[in-house]
Amino acid sequence: MSIEEASPAPARQRGPALFALGFRPFYLLAAAFAALGLPLWTAAQAGWRVPVRVDMLWHMHEMVFGFALAVVVGFLYTAGYNWTQLWTPRGARLATIAGLWVAGRVSMLAAPPALAAAVDLAFLPAATIPFYRVLKQSGNRRNMFLVLLLGLLALADALYHAAVLGWLALDPLKPVHAAIMLIVVMEVVIGGRVIPMFTRNAAPGANPVQRARRDQLALGLTAVAGASWACGLPALATALLASAAALAQGQRLAGWQPWRTWRYPLLWILHLSYAWIPFGFMLLALAQFGIVSESAALHVLTVGALAGLIMGMITRTALGHTGRPLKAGRAEVLIFVLVQTAVVLRFAAALLPSWRTACLVLATACWSAAFLAYLAVYLPYLSSVRADGREG
Repeated sequence: MSIEEASPAPARQRGPALFALGFRPFYLLAAAFAALGLPLWTAAQAGWRVPVRVDMLWHMHEMVFGFALAVVVGFLYTAGYNWTQLWTPRGARLATIAGLWVAGRVSMLAAPPALAAAVDLAFLPAATIPFYRVLKQSGNRRNMFLVLLLGLLALADALYHAAVLGWLALDPLKPVHAAIMLIVVMEVVIGGRVIPMFTRNAAPGANPVQRARRDQLALGLTAVAGASWACGLPALATALLASAAALAQGQRLAGWQPWRTWRYPLLWILHLSYAWIPFGFMLLALAQFGIVSESAALHVLTVGALAGLIMGMITRTALGHTGRPLKAGRAEVLIFVLVQTAVVLRFAAALLPSWRTACLVLATACWSAAFLAYLAVYLPYLSSVRADGREG
């Protein structure tokens, strides 16, 4: 499942470079939203006056169905082209889909709930259908499961809005939790395909071990443990499943030889971020007995694994697909360190109630600084034609 260069033939760029391929607008939009949206939530949590109404439900929904899904769609559009050599949406069509995502974010802040739901729910089907068509046209069945995951994410979003609007007797956070676990499953599948390959190709002496049975067991346990927690099954069952998932994921990661990557920032950020998955599931097991809070486990999986892997991939793929060397500079190292510092501080906020506000503010500052730095460095790359003159 490579998202590395597919060596497209040189061609004259059609239209603005910003809409040449899906990663360009969606990576920038996700980074901008992450840099601005989280400070808005933290300010409200700290008791400061903010110009719009933001609450826990908005924060949870928008970090998953806003920020994370923008990166997922941008990544899949770009990977889809590599897998099939057929163009995913670009030009005016891509701009329209990106505009629909923006409309969803604005609506979730300012529109009446029913209208916000309608606008927000329109994005995933509009983004998924062209991706499905490209896979179907090319006969790429191997990655068709991703369409199913996107469909399940759309269902989770619909359930969230139905619960918020009072149409369904359901805790609105449950569909968000389910969506987080669906994205974790996506991370496990994609990470298992690309992280060992990247390590083998870029770290001299590394020979990551991949075993199909171990990978299948790790994926299965992770999916079942996530479903058990999201569906509210008995605590003991969830704890046992989460512990087994943590152990399986830890063994899987160890086989990829992460200790050989410390000289290569584009590698160690992926290994370190993936390591938050087994740690997060171990915390989830402990949370079933009240030893730690579920918030601690949830933020390790989201800020640590999700945001860390996102940052590792949106730097790497942006460099590769704009025709630049796959080499991290000082800016990338700073970005990676800031994201990892943010998850440590957010974890501390969950463990230390008396220091919660201070840790939240510091974590938010690191988070926003990381994404602002990404925008400062990568905006010129993503809004201009490829350095090698190729199309895309």
